[in-house]
Amino acid sequence: MDSPPDADVCHWHPGNRAGVRCQRCDRRICALCMHSASVGFHCPECLAPRPSQRFSSRWAPSAGGLGVPARSGRDATSVLIGLNLAGFALMVLAGGTGSRIYDRFASGGGAVTGDHGLLGGWAPYVGMDAVVGVSAGEWWRLVTGGFLHGGLLHLVFNMFLLWMLGQQLEHLHGPVRYVGLYLGSLAAGSLGVMLVAPMSLTVGASGAVFGLMAATVVHQVHRGVNPWHTGLGGLVVVNLVFTFGRPGISIGGHLGGLVGGALLAWLLDTCDRRRFRSIVGTSVLYGLLVAFLAAGVWTAGQWMDPLLG
Repeated sequence: MDSPPDADVCHWHPGNRAGVRCQRCDRRICALCMHSASVGFHCPECLAPRPSQRFSSRWAPSAGGLGVPARSGRDATSVLIGLNLAGFALMVLAGGTGSRIYDRFASGGGAVTGDHGLLGGWAPYVGMDAVVGVSAGEWWRLVTGGFLHGGLLHLVFNMFLLWMLGQQLEHLHGPVRYVGLYLGSLAAGSLGVMLVAPMSLTVGASGAVFGLMAATVVHQVHRGVNPWHTGLGGLVVVNLVFTFGRPGISIGGHLGGLVGGALLAWLLDTCDRRRFRSIVGTSVLYGLLVAFLAAGVWTAGQWMDPLLG
């Protein structure tokens, strides 16, 4: 049954808001299911006579990535936002960027250690005989730092983009694959920091968010949607301009997340288009997540002579 005329949700993805209507049937469609046409956009059903521009339904992955149906398409996104908010709140309550929580879990330089930041150095709060950091085995910093933020504005901006992009990607992939995509992008961003600026301060979910932007672009292109028409292409460009144009922003973290998210999304689409079982694409996704983390740990061990820094 069609959505009510005054509804602003997608006919195909009820969990997504939609401001565009199909030129043929006039049903509302979101960015994930609209296909560019000579005039406006068409929905998947109206595009059925032109299968070359879309995925066959038999190629589509199961909703949950492991055969587990997705519910609202917002559950995992809400949990991820909650974790980021909790991390920020704990850090503030503990004393901010100079607190012990920040020092123990941040994935960047500054107050993490006395000498070499994320990579390893003497920890003043532990004792001058203790070395901490990723190079000393504290690999979790590559992940936990993605749930800390240096300020309220930083947090709000990242959470806004996470909510806007995350609920659509979660509805498309289901919670299992979506969480893997988020964490994989985060890990790729941490690897980017290790390669480009291993001694710089890098906290926040920006790497993961850049990965979600890149993943959405890849999915749109594969479905015949022009990212420039949806506004996502412009959003990516604006964020890249800020990345290179403002001081104190992690270039490696942003670019690492962008490249990692695009790669993960491309591999998921490729597995689905080739009709592999859903578990195959999901396994590839989480395998790359582990590979990104392992590469970050290995690269941290080269901190005396950074590969790209």
